[in-house]
Amino acid sequence: MTKRVITLTTDFSSKDAFVGIMKGVILKINPEAEIVDLSHEISPQNIKEAAFLLCSAYHYFPYQTIHVVVVDPGVGTKRRPILAENKDYFFIAPDNGVLGLIYKKKKNNVYHITNTKYFLPNVSQTFHGRDIFAPVAAYLSLGILPRKMGTKITDYEKGKWPFPKIKDRVLLGKIIYIDHFGNLITNIRRGVFKKFVKDSRFLITIKDIDLKDISPHYLALPHGEILAIWGSSEYLEICQSMGSAKMALNAKVGETIGIKIKGED
Repeated sequence: MTKRVITLTTDFSSKDAFVGIMKGVILKINPEAEIVDLSHEISPQNIKEAAFLLCSAYHYFPYQTIHVVVVDPGVGTKRRPILAENKDYFFIAPDNGVLGLIYKKKKNNVYHITNTKYFLPNVSQTFHGRDIFAPVAAYLSLGILPRKMGTKITDYEKGKWPFPKIKDRVLLGKIIYIDHFGNLITNIRRGVFKKFVKDSRFLITIKDIDLKDISPHYLALPHGEILAIWGSSEYLEICQSMGSAKMALNAKVGETIGIKIKGED
């Protein structure tokens, strides 16, 4: 048997047995597999949320870790199960764009998983996590080559992602994720921000709040104040000191944040 790390990211939550069943399938094929739960609290059917979390986390794992993502609103339809590999990691997921940010990071070989030898018998129309993704991950962890799992493809779904843009001398971004603490994570990375702002004074606007500084930590302002901070993944976050920016601002994923240079109107 071979020890190999396999991560699981799903929207199954912990209420039902789905995650445990997937783990059982993996361990029955490879008892030496080391399974890590990345998250099972993805919002139901939220492909972009899963893509963001995966892209923020995958590279912290050991070489040749197998990342399995089951956020699959199209399960049972013609959407394809796929396996992507690059020189460092493997990814198993539905072909619905959930690996779109991974494709932008590194060159990947992508395979349509078709070899039923590596599926469970009698594949369900509603639980490909159990019947396809879990066993394929387990066999991959035993050293089965990706090319034996199926056919290489180039027409895989890349997804559509909101990237910051400049309009009328304002850098416009969007909230792409809201974490457990109610912090609003935007799609503006530190490098993009610095390139736009340079050494100028700036104003960050979200809802009816204007912020003129980026704070060094969550408690840099008095309790209840709204602040901006660079998160651990280098994305600009809007937070509330000792509170929830989501609740304080009634904020939602997809809402806009603007950054302009002070003095430019």
